[in-house]
Amino acid sequence: MSDKTDPADLASAFTGMLTQQAEMAQQLFAQFAPDVAAAGEGQAKGDMTQWASVAQRLQTMWSEFQSGQAADMAGQLPGLLFGDPGNFSGIMQGWLKALPLSSPETQQRMWQDSVALWEGVLGQYGIGPRAHEKGEGGIQLPRKDRRFADPKWREQPFFALVHQTYLLLAEQILAMAEQAETGDAARSEQLKFAARTLVEMLSPAHFPMTNPLVVEKTMATRGENLVKGMEHLLADLKKGQLTHVDPQAFRLGENIASTPGKVVRETPLYQLLQYSPTTESVLEVPLVIFPPWINRFYILDLSPEKSFIRWAVEQGITVFVVSWKSADESMAELVWDDYIRAQIDAIDAVRERLGVQSVHAIGYCVAGTTLAATLSVLARRGEADKVKSATFFTAQVDFEQSGELKVFIDDQQLDALGKMSAQTGFLDGRYMAATFNLLRGNDLIWNYVVKNYLLGEDYPAFDLLHWNGDVTNLPAKWHMSYLKDLYRDNKLVVPDALSADGTPIDLTRIETPAYIQAGREDHIAPAASVWRLTRHLRGPWTFLLAGSGHIAGVVNPPDARKYQYWINEGPAETLEDFVAGASETPGSWWPHWLGWLRRQDQAEVPAKGKRVPGAKGDSVLGDAPGSYVKSR
Repeated sequence: MSDKTDPADLASAFTGMLTQQAEMAQQLFAQFAPDVAAAGEGQAKGDMTQWASVAQRLQTMWSEFQSGQAADMAGQLPGLLFGDPGNFSGIMQGWLKALPLSSPETQQRMWQDSVALWEGVLGQYGIGPRAHEKGEGGIQLPRKDRRFADPKWREQPFFALVHQTYLLLAEQILAMAEQAETGDAARSEQLKFAARTLVEMLSPAHFPMTNPLVVEKTMATRGENLVKGMEHLLADLKKGQLTHVDPQAFRLGENIASTPGKVVRETPLYQLLQYSPTTESVLEVPLVIFPPWINRFYILDLSPEKSFIRWAVEQGITVFVVSWKSADESMAELVWDDYIRAQIDAIDAVRERLGVQSVHAIGYCVAGTTLAATLSVLARRGEADKVKSATFFTAQVDFEQSGELKVFIDDQQLDALGKMSAQTGFLDGRYMAATFNLLRGNDLIWNYVVKNYLLGEDYPAFDLLHWNGDVTNLPAKWHMSYLKDLYRDNKLVVPDALSADGTPIDLTRIETPAYIQAGREDHIAPAASVWRLTRHLRGPWTFLLAGSGHIAGVVNPPDARKYQYWINEGPAETLEDFVAGASETPGSWWPHWLGWLRRQDQAEVPAKGKRVPGAKGDSVLGDAPGSYVKSR
């Protein structure tokens, strides 16, 4: 690797460089227009004297927090809040050493580019040697980014220079990461991810004195926004998790996860929910949904107008859902086999309860991965007829192209995760939440740092983000083997390389008809990775590419009239082939799936007897959504 540097702290190096160039920009600015420069600087700093009492209140709040019970946690929880699972920021320093930030050639190029940028920006305001370039149609800055879309970023030359300089440096850092010669594809992806994370974190929008919206709000409220923001920050530090929505806005069983039903079975690992029919007749073959145990099941039962479960019931389907238990110390020894046994157990329980030969099954994300293994085990045992059809929501079995999550799967990080969960036997769900938030840092971390902590805004009520913050713990032993065997070593697609409950797993034995849904913009299970499931199945399959990503691409009810989906009935060896010959249909893909499901078996039966959970003579354990989803 050529042109390497070894900074002790890349974040500090980048911040120092940004600060240095901002100072030089201010000097250049002052040279061209000292009066305007002073006004811009004055606006940025504001009247600090009127905030003296606010500053004292903030200091008191912080001191009381440090002296309270939360003081012992304060040093550990910022990583949970801002996406640093397993000391990721420390680990990524090694990756970022490949960037030639300190080389003379790089510094010279950045200086030249910065001077050209400053002169061009100031020229837009009629300042400096390029003042004649002032635009007639308003300020037209060279670099655009939605984080700086508010007109206030352009109203004053000071803020225009600050954010344009940042975008220039960010652009150069990302280009260096893209071009760095690491000699290893995985390390290259880690470098690009770390560089992106770094520049996202250091946006001037995240600092009160360089964000004009925060300056204006602080002046207007005389600093009360900062006080409220500090209250938000301290509350989040205490719980070790970034708050996205009003925590009091949603109540399980009332305005979220509220589809009527009953708990009809309970094991130490899951509760089985059956939902009450709303039609006179229902499909004879019931549907069993396996949601991912990384999250709560009610992503498929959000507010009534978004609920896939409620919609499926209204289409005349007898719906069962598995609600997984969030891991605790009692689940320390759970492994891959246990979840596969649980899926088979749930399938058998539904078959016995309703007296049917087979079920339809849905597996979402990691539960879809496990559903594929379950189908293989059943096929090997001669019990494939227990599942009439299988639907996979954004599920991967071949992890060669599994996306940005792989940047967290190396020996150093696996070792760090192992140490974190060694004492309790489970991985704290807040670490997983931080990891997923980090994949969309601007949207799920820094956007809320600005809103919650700097602007002091009230929390909104948004059911999907409420679910996103309702984390679950993972059994440590299962989690580590999943990361190593599947993400790192990709053993699931190697026939008989893995087994479950004593039965070798070979996906090519699966003849069950399959419906495979992928999200076009999915950053957790990329469409190209989901597509690879089609390469391993022996039976018939239908592949559908939905608009949007891992969540909105799945939770897209017909009445919303959002997004679109693509289908290709012709032969396709690759996802690129599929897309090239696909036809686009606007709106939800749910009706397309329903048509496919009905073609598997159209027989119907009256919605009575055990089809109505809790009816006369039917013993149940309580109302949906059950107790496991409420455990914290």
